[in-house]
Amino acid sequence: MEVMYSVCCGVDVHKKILVCCLMRGRRKETREFGASTRELIELSSWLKGSGCEMVAMESTASYWKPLYNILEAQDIPAMVVNAQHIKTLPGRKTDTLDAEWIADLLRHGLLRASYIPSKPQRELRELLTYRKSLTVDAASEQNRIQKMLEGGNIKISGTISSIIGKSGLHLLSCIIEGEDVTADDIRRMIADGLIPSRLKASPEEIADDLNGVLTPVQRKMIGICLEHIVYLNKQIDEIDSVIDDNLSPDQQELAEMLMEIPGVGESSAKTILSVIGTDMSRFPTASHLASWAGVCPGNNESAGKRRSGKTRRGNSLLRTTLVLCAQGASRAKGSLLCCPVLKADDTKRKEQGEDGSCTFIAHRNLLHHKRPCPVQGSRRGLL
Repeated sequence: MEVMYSVCCGVDVHKKILVCCLMRGRRKETREFGASTRELIELSSWLKGSGCEMVAMESTASYWKPLYNILEAQDIPAMVVNAQHIKTLPGRKTDTLDAEWIADLLRHGLLRASYIPSKPQRELRELLTYRKSLTVDAASEQNRIQKMLEGGNIKISGTISSIIGKSGLHLLSCIIEGEDVTADDIRRMIADGLIPSRLKASPEEIADDLNGVLTPVQRKMIGICLEHIVYLNKQIDEIDSVIDDNLSPDQQELAEMLMEIPGVGESSAKTILSVIGTDMSRFPTASHLASWAGVCPGNNESAGKRRSGKTRRGNSLLRTTLVLCAQGASRAKGSLLCCPVLKADDTKRKEQGEDGSCTFIAHRNLLHHKRPCPVQGSRRGLL
């Protein structure tokens, strides 16, 4: 079998230890290092002094990141590989054998490197991932408030569009303070501009929806949840400012171009850029990008029969962002992207459901947007 690297190293990564196997031709040298920064620097010095051409490691949780960062700083070529692609034979499972197996596969070029972006892009992705988690926490608190209101027979969600909007916050403050809100009070709020007059419900209906039974403990819990939502919103605003500071002018321009696509907002455009990057040469074709994102049909065929077209997992952050954008595009008035959802035949909609149609729109947004994006190495489609 052809030898791709004359000197290479396979690393079996764990939380506390790293087992390294350095191969020079058929000779193998195995060493064990700790996971501290000092020992990782010793490992990189050993590899550099040995003339190592490439280092391969499994993508074990987040334990590979410290080693990869140090190797990247020392200009030592390294690749991170999916653990499923390098499974060894059953019954021969030790740390030393795993490191030797990784090194042997690497030596003959049988490993496929995972896509690891540059350090600035990784930091930008971490910021946007954290922003997403804060948004999810705020939505969870909002759902918790809604659950307590429904338990107290307060039907405010059927009256206003958002319980944490301008009208919802003012009505919630009245509920927390235990005030009895009448139709005359609602009319006074509308006259003072605290509640918009364009609400479909009449003041009498709003007052009826607010007449429920909440205990003092429930009112206190609602107040605490509202304070948490306010705090989370402040954290999100702070994260947004940090994200803007870490975006280059070219990325800002590309984000504005992405926002021209129906359903793609500011945070979604920045998330797409943080995951994909601006250099499309790493994706051989547009289909490779769709497959990596997890928005194209899967292949599961046997004996000439197509068994399933379920999509693969792909990149979770990019996939969820694209699907959310597709859901927004499917509801945008005057958008042609709503046609696959509105005009899909009943059979396909029963088989795929709404999520299947949104995945189709996400695939279309990613690859087939007509406006070209002037990014290095782009061929066709959005990016």
